[in-house]
Amino acid sequence: MNHAGIIDLVPASLRQRWIEDGTYPNKPVFTLFAEQAQAHPDRLAVLSPEGNISYSALMDAVLRLAGRLRQSGIMAGDVVAYQLSNHWVCCAIDLAAAALGAIVAPFPPGRGKLDIQSLVRRCDARAVIVPHEYAGIDLCEVIESLRPTLLSLRVLIVQGPSRPGWVTLDSLFEGEPLPLSELPEVSPNSPVRLLVSSGTESEPKLVAYSHNALVGGRGRFLQRISPNDVEFRGMYLVPLGSSFGSTATFGVLCWLGGSLVVLPKFDVPSAIAAINAFKPTFILGVPTMFQRIAAAPELDKADKSCLRGLIVGGSVIDEATVRRCVEAFECGFISLYGSADGVNCHNTLDDPIEVVLNSVGTPNPQVCEIRLIDDQGKEMPQGEVGEITARGPLSPMQYVNAPELDAQYRDDQGWVKTGDLGYINAQGQLVLAGRKKDIIIRGGANISPVQIEGLVMAHPDVVTVACVPVPDADLGQRICLCVTAREGAPRFSLKEMTDFLREQGLEVNKLPEYLRFYRSLPLTPAGKIDKRALTADAAALGSSTKATAGMTA
Repeated sequence: MNHAGIIDLVPASLRQRWIEDGTYPNKPVFTLFAEQAQAHPDRLAVLSPEGNISYSALMDAVLRLAGRLRQSGIMAGDVVAYQLSNHWVCCAIDLAAAALGAIVAPFPPGRGKLDIQSLVRRCDARAVIVPHEYAGIDLCEVIESLRPTLLSLRVLIVQGPSRPGWVTLDSLFEGEPLPLSELPEVSPNSPVRLLVSSGTESEPKLVAYSHNALVGGRGRFLQRISPNDVEFRGMYLVPLGSSFGSTATFGVLCWLGGSLVVLPKFDVPSAIAAINAFKPTFILGVPTMFQRIAAAPELDKADKSCLRGLIVGGSVIDEATVRRCVEAFECGFISLYGSADGVNCHNTLDDPIEVVLNSVGTPNPQVCEIRLIDDQGKEMPQGEVGEITARGPLSPMQYVNAPELDAQYRDDQGWVKTGDLGYINAQGQLVLAGRKKDIIIRGGANISPVQIEGLVMAHPDVVTVACVPVPDADLGQRICLCVTAREGAPRFSLKEMTDFLREQGLEVNKLPEYLRFYRSLPLTPAGKIDKRALTADAAALGSSTKATAGMTA
Protein backbone atom coordinates (compact mmCIF):
# COMPACT_ATOMS: atom_id res chain seq x y z
CA MET A 1 0.00 0.00 0.00
CA ASN A 2 1.35 3.46 -0.88
CA HIS A 3 1.02 6.76 0.96
CA ALA A 4 -2.42 7.44 -0.54
CA GLY A 5 -3.82 4.14 0.70
CA ILE A 6 -4.21 2.84 -2.85
CA ILE A 7 -3.19 -0.75 -3.57
CA ASP A 8 -1.87 -1.92 -6.93
CA LEU A 9 -3.78 -5.08 -7.84
CA VAL A 10 -1.61 -5.79 -10.87
CA PRO A 11 1.14 -8.28 -9.86
CA ALA A 12 4.38 -6.46 -9.02
CA SER A 13 6.32 -8.88 -11.26
CA LEU A 14 4.39 -7.64 -14.28
CA ARG A 15 4.96 -3.96 -13.45
CA GLN A 16 8.67 -4.72 -13.00
CA ARG A 17 8.82 -6.53 -16.36
CA TRP A 18 7.31 -3.50 -18.11
CA ILE A 19 9.95 -1.31 -16.48
CA GLU A 20 12.79 -3.61 -17.50
CA ASP A 21 11.66 -4.02 -21.13
CA GLY A 22 11.34 -0.23 -21.57
CA THR A 23 7.56 -0.14 -21.94
CA TYR A 24 7.41 2.18 -18.93
CA PRO A 25 9.54 5.34 -18.87
CA ASN A 26 9.93 4.79 -15.11
CA LYS A 27 9.96 8.54 -14.55
CA PRO A 28 7.22 10.61 -12.88
CA VAL A 29 5.11 12.69 -15.25
CA PHE A 30 6.41 16.07 -14.06
CA THR A 31 9.99 15.01 -14.83
CA LEU A 32 8.90 13.98 -18.33
CA PHE A 33 7.10 17.30 -18.87
CA ALA A 34 10.11 19.25 -17.61
CA GLU A 35 12.29 17.44 -20.16
CA GLN A 36 9.87 18.39 -22.94
CA ALA A 37 9.78 22.02 -21.80
CA GLN A 38 13.56 22.17 -21.79
CA ALA A 39 13.81 20.55 -25.23
CA HIS A 40 11.36 22.93 -26.98
CA PRO A 41 10.40 25.82 -24.68
CA ASP A 42 8.79 27.96 -27.39
CA ARG A 43 6.56 25.23 -28.84
CA LEU A 44 2.87 25.82 -28.17
CA ALA A 45 1.59 23.39 -25.57
CA VAL A 46 -2.11 24.33 -25.62
CA LEU A 47 -4.05 26.26 -28.27
CA SER A 48 -7.54 27.60 -27.69
CA PRO A 49 -9.89 30.38 -28.80
CA GLU A 50 -9.27 31.77 -25.31
CA GLY A 51 -5.50 32.02 -25.90
CA ASN A 52 -2.38 29.90 -26.46
CA ILE A 53 0.41 28.95 -24.04
CA SER A 54 3.93 27.70 -24.75
CA TYR A 55 5.77 24.91 -22.96
CA SER A 56 7.99 27.38 -21.08
CA ALA A 57 5.03 29.53 -20.01
CA LEU A 58 3.11 26.45 -18.90
CA MET A 59 6.14 25.25 -16.95
CA ASP A 60 6.30 28.60 -15.13
CA ALA A 61 2.56 28.44 -14.35
CA VAL A 62 2.90 24.86 -13.06
CA LEU A 63 5.69 25.78 -10.63
CA ARG A 64 3.81 28.84 -9.36
CA LEU A 65 0.69 26.73 -8.80
CA ALA A 66 2.71 23.97 -7.13
CA GLY A 67 4.23 26.50 -4.73
CA ARG A 68 0.84 27.88 -3.68
CA LEU A 69 -0.71 24.42 -3.37
CA ARG A 70 2.15 23.37 -1.10
CA GLN A 71 1.62 26.52 1.02
CA SER A 72 -2.05 25.50 1.29
CA GLY A 73 -0.98 22.18 2.80
CA ILE A 74 -1.18 19.92 -0.27
CA MET A 75 1.42 17.17 -0.04
CA ALA A 76 2.25 13.76 -1.47
CA GLY A 77 -0.76 11.43 -1.53
CA ASP A 78 -3.37 14.20 -1.22
CA VAL A 79 -6.16 14.33 -3.80
CA VAL A 80 -7.00 17.51 -5.72
CA ALA A 81 -10.45 17.25 -7.32
CA TYR A 82 -11.54 19.68 -10.01
CA GLN A 83 -14.43 20.28 -12.38
CA LEU A 84 -13.39 22.75 -15.08
CA SER A 85 -14.10 23.33 -18.76
CA ASN A 86 -11.28 22.50 -21.19
CA HIS A 87 -8.45 25.01 -20.75
CA TRP A 88 -4.67 25.00 -20.31
CA VAL A 89 -5.31 25.48 -16.59
CA CYS A 90 -6.49 21.84 -16.43
CA CYS A 91 -3.05 20.72 -17.62
CA ALA A 92 -1.34 23.02 -15.13
CA ILE A 93 -3.34 21.50 -12.25
CA ASP A 94 -2.48 17.97 -13.43
CA LEU A 95 1.22 18.77 -13.57
CA ALA A 96 1.42 20.86 -10.39
CA ALA A 97 -0.24 18.12 -8.35
CA ALA A 98 2.04 15.50 -9.95
CA ALA A 99 5.11 17.58 -9.10
CA LEU A 100 4.10 17.45 -5.42
CA GLY A 101 3.35 13.73 -5.52
CA ALA A 102 -0.34 14.50 -5.17
CA ILE A 103 -3.19 12.97 -7.19
CA VAL A 104 -5.70 14.74 -9.44
CA ALA A 105 -9.33 13.66 -9.62
CA PRO A 106 -10.94 15.64 -12.44
CA PHE A 107 -14.53 15.08 -13.46
CA PRO A 108 -16.23 16.60 -16.50
CA PRO A 109 -18.53 19.63 -16.18
CA GLY A 110 -22.18 18.65 -16.05
CA ARG A 111 -21.97 16.26 -13.13
CA GLY A 112 -24.83 16.95 -10.72
CA LYS A 113 -24.76 17.45 -6.95
CA LEU A 114 -25.16 13.75 -6.14
CA ASP A 115 -22.33 12.72 -8.47
CA ILE A 116 -20.07 15.50 -7.15
CA GLN A 117 -20.79 14.41 -3.58
CA SER A 118 -20.08 10.77 -4.41
CA LEU A 119 -16.85 11.48 -6.28
CA VAL A 120 -15.36 13.99 -3.83
CA ARG A 121 -16.22 11.80 -0.83
CA ARG A 122 -14.97 8.58 -2.43
CA CYS A 123 -11.58 10.05 -3.27
CA ASP A 124 -11.19 11.85 0.11
CA ALA A 125 -10.34 15.06 -1.72
CA ARG A 126 -8.14 17.48 0.21
CA ALA A 127 -8.74 20.33 -2.26
CA VAL A 128 -11.48 21.06 -4.77
CA ILE A 129 -11.42 23.49 -7.69
CA VAL A 130 -14.64 24.58 -9.44
CA PRO A 131 -15.88 27.56 -11.47
CA HIS A 132 -18.18 29.86 -9.54
CA GLU A 133 -21.05 28.67 -11.73
CA TYR A 134 -21.77 26.24 -14.55
CA ALA A 135 -24.98 26.08 -16.59
CA GLY A 136 -26.63 28.43 -14.14
CA ILE A 137 -25.69 26.34 -11.08
CA ASP A 138 -23.67 27.94 -8.25
CA LEU A 139 -21.04 25.21 -7.80
CA CYS A 140 -19.51 26.90 -4.77
CA GLU A 141 -22.86 26.61 -3.00
CA VAL A 142 -23.00 22.93 -3.98
CA ILE A 143 -19.56 22.27 -2.46
CA GLU A 144 -20.38 24.31 0.64
CA SER A 145 -23.57 22.31 1.19
CA LEU A 146 -21.58 19.08 1.00
CA ARG A 147 -18.65 20.19 3.12
CA PRO A 148 -20.04 19.04 6.51
CA THR A 149 -20.02 15.46 5.16
CA LEU A 150 -16.60 15.74 3.48
CA LEU A 151 -14.23 15.57 6.42
CA SER A 152 -11.03 15.48 4.35
CA LEU A 153 -11.79 18.69 2.42
CA ARG A 154 -9.58 21.58 3.52
CA VAL A 155 -8.86 23.80 0.51
CA LEU A 156 -11.59 25.47 -1.58
CA ILE A 157 -10.49 27.08 -4.86
CA VAL A 158 -12.83 28.99 -7.18
CA GLN A 159 -12.31 29.90 -10.82
CA GLY A 160 -13.90 33.34 -10.99
CA PRO A 161 -14.73 36.14 -8.53
CA SER A 162 -13.52 35.84 -4.95
CA ARG A 163 -15.92 34.80 -2.20
CA PRO A 164 -15.59 34.22 1.56
CA GLY A 165 -13.82 31.00 2.47
CA TRP A 166 -12.52 30.42 -1.05
CA VAL A 167 -9.17 31.11 -2.72
CA THR A 168 -9.31 32.29 -6.34
CA LEU A 169 -7.57 30.12 -8.91
CA ASP A 170 -6.03 33.20 -10.57
CA SER A 171 -4.29 34.15 -7.32
CA LEU A 172 -2.56 30.77 -7.18
CA PHE A 173 -0.66 31.60 -10.36
CA GLU A 174 0.66 34.88 -8.91
CA GLY A 175 3.05 33.43 -6.31
CA GLU A 176 6.74 32.70 -6.73
CA PRO A 177 7.64 29.56 -8.73
CA LEU A 178 8.58 26.62 -6.54
CA PRO A 179 12.30 25.86 -7.03
CA LEU A 180 12.90 22.49 -8.68
CA SER A 181 15.28 21.61 -5.86
CA GLU A 182 12.37 21.74 -3.38
CA LEU A 183 10.19 19.23 -5.21
CA PRO A 184 9.80 15.86 -3.48
CA GLU A 185 11.04 12.61 -4.99
CA VAL A 186 8.02 10.93 -6.59
CA SER A 187 7.75 7.23 -7.42
CA PRO A 188 6.53 6.57 -10.98
CA ASN A 189 4.60 3.62 -9.57
CA SER A 190 2.55 5.86 -7.26
CA PRO A 191 -0.94 7.09 -8.21
CA VAL A 192 -1.18 10.36 -10.13
CA ARG A 193 -4.72 10.52 -11.50
CA LEU A 194 -8.14 9.10 -10.75
CA LEU A 195 -10.34 8.45 -13.78
CA VAL A 196 -14.13 8.52 -13.64
CA SER A 197 -15.89 5.43 -14.97
CA SER A 198 -19.68 5.69 -15.04
CA GLY A 199 -20.20 2.11 -16.18
CA THR A 200 -23.56 0.68 -15.14
CA GLU A 201 -23.29 1.39 -11.42
CA SER A 202 -25.75 3.69 -9.66
CA GLU A 203 -22.81 5.91 -8.70
CA PRO A 204 -19.74 6.76 -10.81
CA LYS A 205 -16.61 4.73 -10.10
CA LEU A 206 -13.10 6.11 -9.61
CA VAL A 207 -10.09 4.22 -10.94
CA ALA A 208 -6.51 4.92 -9.81
CA TYR A 209 -3.68 5.18 -12.36
CA SER A 210 0.05 5.43 -11.72
CA HIS A 211 2.49 7.69 -13.56
CA ASN A 212 3.88 4.67 -15.43
CA ALA A 213 0.46 3.33 -16.48
CA LEU A 214 -0.78 6.67 -17.79
CA VAL A 215 2.35 7.49 -19.77
CA GLY A 216 3.63 4.01 -20.62
CA GLY A 217 0.11 2.74 -21.38
CA ARG A 218 -2.17 5.52 -22.57
CA GLY A 219 0.73 7.63 -23.87
CA ARG A 220 2.13 4.77 -25.93
CA PHE A 221 -1.29 4.23 -27.46
CA LEU A 222 -1.08 7.73 -28.97
CA GLN A 223 2.53 7.14 -30.03
CA ARG A 224 1.52 3.98 -31.90
CA ILE A 225 -1.09 5.73 -34.03
CA SER A 226 0.88 8.89 -34.78
CA PRO A 227 3.28 8.87 -37.76
CA ASN A 228 6.88 9.52 -36.74
CA ASP A 229 7.24 12.42 -39.18
CA VAL A 230 4.23 14.35 -37.84
CA GLU A 231 4.08 16.47 -34.69
CA PHE A 232 1.03 15.33 -32.74
CA ARG A 233 -1.47 18.18 -32.45
CA GLY A 234 -4.63 16.71 -30.95
CA MET A 235 -7.93 18.58 -30.82
CA TYR A 236 -9.87 17.26 -27.83
CA LEU A 237 -13.61 17.60 -28.34
CA VAL A 238 -14.15 15.45 -25.24
CA PRO A 239 -13.68 16.92 -21.74
CA LEU A 240 -10.10 16.73 -20.47
CA GLY A 241 -11.66 15.57 -17.20
CA SER A 242 -13.05 12.44 -18.83
CA SER A 243 -11.31 9.10 -19.18
CA PHE A 244 -10.88 9.73 -22.92
CA GLY A 245 -9.34 13.12 -22.12
CA SER A 246 -6.73 11.68 -19.75
CA THR A 247 -4.24 11.22 -22.60
CA ALA A 248 -4.00 15.00 -23.09
CA THR A 249 -1.67 16.12 -20.30
CA PHE A 250 0.06 12.79 -19.71
CA GLY A 251 0.25 11.44 -23.26
CA VAL A 252 0.47 14.44 -25.58
CA LEU A 253 2.41 16.89 -23.41
CA CYS A 254 4.54 14.63 -21.20
CA TRP A 255 5.27 11.75 -23.58
CA LEU A 256 4.96 12.99 -27.16
CA GLY A 257 5.90 16.62 -26.64
CA GLY A 258 3.01 17.58 -28.90
CA SER A 259 0.27 20.20 -28.69
CA LEU A 260 -3.35 20.26 -27.56
CA VAL A 261 -6.24 22.14 -29.13
CA VAL A 262 -9.13 22.67 -26.71
CA LEU A 263 -12.52 24.33 -26.77
CA PRO A 264 -14.29 25.56 -23.62
CA LYS A 265 -17.43 23.79 -24.79
CA PHE A 266 -18.24 21.56 -27.74
CA ASP A 267 -20.43 22.88 -30.50
CA VAL A 268 -20.26 22.29 -34.23
CA PRO A 269 -19.42 25.85 -35.45
CA SER A 270 -16.62 26.21 -32.86
CA ALA A 271 -15.15 22.83 -33.78
CA ILE A 272 -15.07 23.67 -37.50
CA ALA A 273 -13.58 27.11 -36.77
CA ALA A 274 -10.87 25.46 -34.64
CA ILE A 275 -9.92 23.11 -37.50
CA ASN A 276 -9.34 26.16 -39.69
CA ALA A 277 -7.54 28.21 -37.04
CA PHE A 278 -5.35 25.66 -35.23
CA LYS A 279 -4.67 22.99 -37.86
CA PRO A 280 -4.91 19.84 -35.69
CA THR A 281 -3.41 16.62 -37.03
CA PHE A 282 -5.85 14.47 -35.03
CA ILE A 283 -9.30 15.09 -33.57
CA LEU A 284 -10.45 13.07 -30.56
CA GLY A 285 -14.16 12.70 -29.84
CA VAL A 286 -17.16 10.42 -29.50
CA PRO A 287 -19.39 9.34 -32.41
CA THR A 288 -22.20 11.82 -31.73
CA MET A 289 -19.77 14.72 -32.06
CA PHE A 290 -18.38 13.56 -35.39
CA GLN A 291 -21.85 12.72 -36.70
CA ARG A 292 -22.97 16.29 -36.01
CA ILE A 293 -19.89 17.89 -37.55
CA ALA A 294 -20.01 15.65 -40.63
CA ALA A 295 -23.65 16.65 -41.22
CA ALA A 296 -22.79 20.38 -41.17
CA PRO A 297 -22.47 21.99 -44.66
CA GLU A 298 -19.79 24.35 -43.28
CA LEU A 299 -17.32 21.47 -43.00
CA ASP A 300 -17.10 21.32 -46.80
CA LYS A 301 -15.51 24.79 -46.81
CA ALA A 302 -13.02 24.09 -44.01
CA ASP A 303 -9.31 23.54 -44.68
CA LYS A 304 -8.87 19.92 -43.68
CA SER A 305 -5.46 19.37 -45.25
CA CYS A 306 -3.84 19.26 -41.78
CA LEU A 307 -5.85 16.24 -40.64
CA ARG A 308 -4.25 12.81 -40.47
CA GLY A 309 -6.98 11.02 -38.55
CA LEU A 310 -10.03 11.02 -36.32
CA ILE A 311 -9.73 9.11 -33.03
CA VAL A 312 -13.26 8.01 -32.23
CA GLY A 313 -14.19 6.26 -28.99
CA GLY A 314 -16.90 6.08 -26.39
CA SER A 315 -19.24 3.59 -28.07
CA VAL A 316 -19.45 1.08 -30.89
CA ILE A 317 -19.05 2.76 -34.30
CA ASP A 318 -21.39 1.81 -37.14
CA GLU A 319 -20.36 1.47 -40.79
CA ALA A 320 -22.42 4.43 -42.01
CA THR A 321 -20.76 6.79 -39.52
CA VAL A 322 -17.28 5.60 -40.50
CA ARG A 323 -17.92 6.11 -44.22
CA ARG A 324 -19.57 9.51 -43.74
CA CYS A 325 -16.70 10.75 -41.56
CA VAL A 326 -13.94 9.50 -43.85
CA GLU A 327 -15.64 11.29 -46.74
CA ALA A 328 -16.54 14.47 -44.84
CA PHE A 329 -13.23 14.97 -42.98
CA GLU A 330 -11.03 13.58 -45.80
CA CYS A 331 -8.67 11.75 -43.44
CA GLY A 332 -8.09 8.43 -41.70
CA PHE A 333 -10.38 6.92 -39.09
CA ILE A 334 -9.23 5.25 -35.87
CA SER A 335 -11.92 3.33 -34.02
CA LEU A 336 -10.86 3.23 -30.38
CA TYR A 337 -12.25 0.78 -27.87
CA GLY A 338 -11.18 1.93 -24.43
CA SER A 339 -12.41 2.74 -20.95
CA ALA A 340 -11.32 4.07 -17.58
CA ASP A 341 -11.35 0.49 -16.27
CA GLY A 342 -8.22 -0.33 -18.24
CA VAL A 343 -8.93 -1.62 -21.75
CA ASN A 344 -7.57 -0.43 -25.09
CA CYS A 345 -7.80 -1.75 -28.65
CA HIS A 346 -7.85 0.15 -31.93
CA ASN A 347 -7.07 0.04 -35.61
CA THR A 348 -4.23 2.10 -37.12
CA LEU A 349 -4.02 4.51 -40.03
CA ASP A 350 -2.33 1.78 -42.07
CA ASP A 351 -5.27 -0.60 -41.78
CA PRO A 352 -7.58 -0.95 -44.80
CA ILE A 353 -11.11 0.40 -44.42
CA GLU A 354 -12.48 -3.14 -44.07
CA VAL A 355 -10.65 -3.53 -40.76
CA VAL A 356 -12.19 -0.29 -39.44
CA LEU A 357 -15.67 -1.29 -40.57
CA ASN A 358 -15.59 -4.78 -39.10
CA SER A 359 -13.49 -4.58 -35.93
CA VAL A 360 -11.60 -2.34 -33.50
CA GLY A 361 -8.25 -3.65 -34.71
CA THR A 362 -5.74 -6.14 -33.39
CA PRO A 363 -5.06 -6.17 -29.62
CA ASN A 364 -1.61 -4.81 -28.79
CA PRO A 365 -0.16 -6.57 -25.69
CA GLN A 366 2.43 -3.76 -25.37
CA VAL A 367 -0.49 -1.57 -24.30
CA CYS A 368 -3.29 -3.98 -23.36
CA GLU A 369 -3.78 -7.74 -23.70
CA ILE A 370 -7.34 -8.94 -24.38
CA ARG A 371 -8.88 -12.21 -23.18
CA LEU A 372 -12.49 -13.35 -23.71
CA ILE A 373 -14.22 -15.42 -21.03
CA ASP A 374 -17.58 -17.06 -20.34
CA ASP A 375 -19.69 -16.59 -17.19
CA GLN A 376 -17.55 -19.14 -15.36
CA GLY A 377 -14.29 -17.38 -16.25
CA LYS A 378 -13.25 -19.95 -18.86
CA GLU A 379 -11.39 -18.53 -21.87
CA MET A 380 -13.43 -18.63 -25.07
CA PRO A 381 -12.07 -20.11 -28.32
CA GLN A 382 -11.47 -17.85 -31.30
CA GLY A 383 -14.67 -16.76 -33.01
CA GLU A 384 -16.97 -17.25 -30.02
CA VAL A 385 -18.52 -14.34 -28.11
CA GLY A 386 -17.43 -13.79 -24.52
CA GLU A 387 -16.93 -11.04 -21.97
CA ILE A 388 -13.88 -8.90 -22.73
CA THR A 389 -11.23 -8.84 -19.99
CA ALA A 390 -8.08 -6.77 -20.16
CA ARG A 391 -4.61 -6.53 -18.63
CA GLY A 392 -1.44 -4.75 -19.66
CA PRO A 393 0.88 -1.77 -19.11
CA LEU A 394 -2.20 0.46 -19.32
CA SER A 395 -3.94 -1.35 -16.42
CA PRO A 396 -5.03 0.82 -13.48
CA MET A 397 -4.09 0.08 -9.89
CA GLN A 398 -7.54 -0.44 -8.37
CA TYR A 399 -10.97 1.09 -7.82
CA VAL A 400 -10.78 3.84 -5.22
CA ASN A 401 -12.29 3.08 -1.81
CA ALA A 402 -14.53 0.43 -3.38
CA PRO A 403 -13.32 -3.08 -2.43
CA GLU A 404 -16.66 -4.46 -3.60
CA LEU A 405 -15.88 -3.27 -7.14
CA ASP A 406 -12.37 -4.76 -7.01
CA ALA A 407 -13.91 -8.08 -5.93
CA GLN A 408 -16.50 -7.91 -8.72
CA TYR A 409 -14.32 -6.78 -11.61
CA ARG A 410 -10.68 -7.65 -10.78
CA ASP A 411 -8.82 -10.90 -10.16
CA ASP A 412 -5.52 -11.61 -8.41
CA GLN A 413 -3.68 -11.74 -11.74
CA GLY A 414 -4.64 -8.16 -12.61
CA TRP A 415 -7.33 -8.96 -15.21
CA VAL A 416 -10.28 -6.56 -15.34
CA LYS A 417 -13.77 -7.55 -16.46
CA THR A 418 -15.24 -4.89 -18.74
CA GLY A 419 -18.88 -5.97 -19.00
CA ASP A 420 -18.49 -5.73 -22.78
CA LEU A 421 -19.03 -8.58 -25.20
CA GLY A 422 -16.89 -9.43 -28.21
CA TYR A 423 -14.93 -12.06 -30.11
CA ILE A 424 -11.65 -12.45 -31.99
CA ASN A 425 -12.19 -12.99 -35.73
CA ALA A 426 -10.13 -15.15 -38.08
CA GLN A 427 -7.73 -12.23 -38.71
CA GLY A 428 -7.00 -11.84 -35.00
CA GLN A 429 -9.02 -8.62 -34.67
CA LEU A 430 -11.40 -7.78 -31.84
CA VAL A 431 -15.05 -7.44 -32.85
CA LEU A 432 -17.40 -5.79 -30.34
CA ALA A 433 -20.84 -7.25 -29.68
CA GLY A 434 -22.32 -4.72 -27.23
CA ARG A 435 -22.54 -4.58 -23.43
CA LYS A 436 -23.86 -7.46 -21.36
CA LYS A 437 -26.24 -5.09 -19.54
CA ASP A 438 -27.37 -3.31 -22.73
CA ILE A 439 -29.00 -6.40 -24.18
CA ILE A 440 -32.76 -5.94 -24.69
CA ILE A 441 -34.73 -9.05 -23.75
CA ARG A 442 -37.94 -9.20 -25.79
CA GLY A 443 -40.14 -12.25 -25.27
CA GLY A 444 -37.17 -14.22 -23.97
CA ALA A 445 -34.95 -13.39 -26.98
CA ASN A 446 -31.71 -11.41 -26.49
CA ILE A 447 -31.51 -8.45 -28.91
CA SER A 448 -28.37 -6.34 -29.41
CA PRO A 449 -29.07 -2.58 -29.68
CA VAL A 450 -25.71 -2.19 -31.45
CA GLN A 451 -26.89 -4.26 -34.42
CA ILE A 452 -30.10 -2.25 -34.82
CA GLU A 453 -28.33 1.10 -34.39
CA GLY A 454 -25.80 0.22 -37.07
CA LEU A 455 -28.55 -0.57 -39.57
CA VAL A 456 -30.55 2.58 -38.72
CA MET A 457 -27.45 4.74 -39.26
CA ALA A 458 -27.38 3.53 -42.86
CA HIS A 459 -30.58 5.52 -43.48
CA PRO A 460 -29.59 8.68 -45.38
CA ASP A 461 -31.69 11.00 -43.20
CA VAL A 462 -30.43 9.76 -39.79
CA VAL A 463 -27.68 11.73 -38.02
CA THR A 464 -27.62 9.91 -34.66
CA VAL A 465 -29.58 7.05 -33.13
CA ALA A 466 -29.94 5.21 -29.85
CA CYS A 467 -31.92 2.03 -29.28
CA VAL A 468 -33.43 1.69 -25.78
CA PRO A 469 -35.83 -0.71 -24.04
CA VAL A 470 -39.43 0.05 -23.12
CA PRO A 471 -40.99 -1.97 -20.26
CA ASP A 472 -43.81 -4.24 -21.43
CA ALA A 473 -46.10 -6.41 -19.30
CA ASP A 474 -46.46 -9.02 -22.05
CA LEU A 475 -43.00 -9.34 -23.63
CA GLY A 476 -40.85 -7.95 -20.83
CA GLN A 477 -39.29 -5.27 -23.05
CA ARG A 478 -40.01 -3.68 -26.40
CA ILE A 479 -37.69 -1.56 -28.54
CA CYS A 480 -37.69 2.21 -29.04
CA LEU A 481 -35.60 4.11 -31.57
CA CYS A 482 -34.48 7.60 -30.52
CA VAL A 483 -33.18 9.51 -33.55
CA THR A 484 -32.08 12.92 -34.75
CA ALA A 485 -32.66 13.57 -38.44
CA ARG A 486 -30.71 15.51 -41.05
CA GLU A 487 -31.69 19.18 -41.09
CA GLY A 488 -34.47 19.80 -43.58
CA ALA A 489 -35.26 16.11 -44.07
CA PRO A 490 -38.93 15.07 -43.73
CA ARG A 491 -39.72 12.89 -40.75
CA PHE A 492 -40.11 9.26 -41.67
CA SER A 493 -42.76 7.10 -40.04
CA LEU A 494 -42.13 4.07 -37.88
CA LYS A 495 -43.40 1.83 -40.69
CA GLU A 496 -41.04 3.47 -43.18
CA MET A 497 -38.13 2.79 -40.83
CA THR A 498 -39.14 -0.82 -40.13
CA ASP A 499 -39.54 -1.40 -43.89
CA PHE A 500 -36.02 0.01 -44.34
CA LEU A 501 -34.68 -2.31 -41.62
CA ARG A 502 -36.40 -5.30 -43.20
CA GLU A 503 -34.67 -4.43 -46.49
CA GLN A 504 -31.36 -4.41 -44.60
CA GLY A 505 -32.06 -7.95 -43.43
CA LEU A 506 -33.11 -7.37 -39.83
CA GLU A 507 -35.24 -10.17 -38.38
CA VAL A 508 -38.90 -9.40 -37.71
CA ASN A 509 -38.60 -10.13 -33.98
CA LYS A 510 -35.94 -7.38 -33.68
CA LEU A 511 -37.93 -4.60 -35.36
CA PRO A 512 -38.51 -1.52 -33.15
CA GLU A 513 -42.04 -0.77 -31.98
CA TYR A 514 -41.57 2.88 -31.00
CA LEU A 515 -39.95 5.87 -32.68
CA ARG A 516 -39.05 9.19 -31.07
CA PHE A 517 -37.46 12.17 -32.80
CA TYR A 518 -35.11 14.51 -30.91
CA ARG A 519 -33.56 17.80 -31.94
CA SER A 520 -30.40 16.42 -30.31
CA LEU A 521 -29.90 13.34 -28.16
CA PRO A 522 -28.99 14.01 -24.51
CA LEU A 523 -25.31 13.48 -23.73
CA THR A 524 -23.47 12.47 -20.58
CA PRO A 525 -20.78 14.83 -19.19
CA ALA A 526 -18.23 12.73 -21.11
CA GLY A 527 -20.08 13.40 -24.39
CA LYS A 528 -21.61 9.95 -24.90
CA ILE A 529 -25.30 9.43 -25.66
CA ASP A 530 -27.11 9.34 -22.32
CA LYS A 531 -29.07 6.09 -22.70
CA ARG A 532 -30.23 6.23 -19.10
CA ALA A 533 -32.04 9.51 -19.79
CA LEU A 534 -33.50 8.16 -23.03
CA THR A 535 -34.64 4.97 -21.32
CA ALA A 536 -36.35 7.05 -18.64
CA ASP A 537 -38.01 9.15 -21.38
CA ALA A 538 -39.22 6.04 -23.16
CA ALA A 539 -40.48 4.25 -20.04
CA ALA A 540 -43.88 5.95 -20.24
CA LEU A 541 -44.43 4.46 -23.69
CA GLY A 542 -44.96 1.08 -22.07
CA SER A 543 -48.39 2.19 -20.93
CA SER A 544 -49.42 3.03 -24.51
CA THR A 545 -52.02 0.73 -26.01
CA LYS A 546 -50.68 1.32 -29.49
CA ALA A 547 -47.16 -0.06 -29.72
CA THR A 548 -46.51 1.37 -33.19
CA ALA A 549 -47.25 4.98 -32.26
CA GLY A 550 -44.69 7.41 -33.64
CA MET A 551 -43.45 9.60 -30.80
CA THR A 552 -41.71 12.98 -30.99
CA ALA A 553 -39.66 14.96 -28.52
